[in-house]
Amino acid sequence: MSQIAKVVYTAKTNTRGGRENGASRSSDGLLDIILSTPGSARIGTNPEQLFAAGWSACFESAIMRVARERNIALPGDISIHAEVDLNLGVDGYFLSTRLDITLPGVERDTARALIDEAHNICPYSRATRDNIDVTIRLV
Repeated sequence: MSQIAKVVYTAKTNTRGGRENGASRSSDGLLDIILSTPGSARIGTNPEQLFAAGWSACFESAIMRVARERNIALPGDISIHAEVDLNLGVDGYFLSTRLDITLPGVERDTARALIDEAHNICPYSRATRDNIDVTIRLV
């Protein structure tokens, strides 16, 4: 485990009602969502969608950081298609993920190197490493 030198940011939310009939709100009010289970008729999002959005946003920022450090110009239309599966196994529920990354105009070997390094520094990637199945593809 890494030793904390400085806390950069703390996200604070309050959730009531769980994933079936819940709602979450951030302390600053910028996030105010209704929760629902995947496939339900209830309007709302689910934790897997939030995880996919958070990880893909963080991963794209990690790619941009690595590119900046290597003086590599990136196109403005990077995209990450994230999928988070909620699976049921004999031991209970677990997650698996796929990130499909598009870096148009970037040479394939360079793009792969950027993605690999981003996977090493992205906080979501670090948090999930060796905990869930992760597939990262350059498309």
